[in-house]
Amino acid sequence: MVEVIGAGFGRTGTTSLKRALELVGLGPVYHMKELYDRPERLEAWLAARDGRGPAAAALAGYRAALGWPACAFLDDLLDAHPAAKVVLTTRDPDAWYDSAHRTLYRSRFDEAGEPRRLTGDTARVAEFAEDLIWRGTFGGRFTDRARALSVLAAHERRVRESVPAGRLLVFRAEDGWGPLCAFLGVPVPDAPYPRDNAAAGFQDRVRRRLSGRAR
Repeated sequence: MVEVIGAGFGRTGTTSLKRALELVGLGPVYHMKELYDRPERLEAWLAARDGRGPAAAALAGYRAALGWPACAFLDDLLDAHPAAKVVLTTRDPDAWYDSAHRTLYRSRFDEAGEPRRLTGDTARVAEFAEDLIWRGTFGGRFTDRARALSVLAAHERRVRESVPAGRLLVFRAEDGWGPLCAFLGVPVPDAPYPRDNAAAGFQDRVRRRLSGRAR
């Protein structure tokens, strides 16, 4: 049963939050990296995208789900898990765009804007992500910075307006453990709040994936 739903877009601190939830005992946590590592769940996500099945089916066995693809199915997941708490991760919009462009976007598209040539399950997952995120969420216009920022703002506004206040935490990584643990009702760990998935580390993982080496 999913207990925490992350409503924020990728590159808003979702990987750090994933690690944080694991540290307070709310794992396993679903994140886009899980889909690349365990592509057998792709069919369930495709069914949810096409209206052939519930998004919740793709999350069986997970206690939390963050970032894409989960945040694209927020309404379905809220209905399926009415007791789940929602964390909207957010950050400075311009910093978010710069980070998303040089990591998520460039992991799929080269400097000429052409999709990178991939094979096997990695290609299938990347094609799903392209359809869901770059063509779906951003309408094929992510390189239009102003429009991408407006999409981010509209998404965050809709989350704030649609999720009841008692069920929602708007959270930045720099807020640290205090508000997150208070919201989740768990003790504060004796460790710094995680700072995971820096751009350099993300790019290194992508290079290894593209080369076919171990993730």
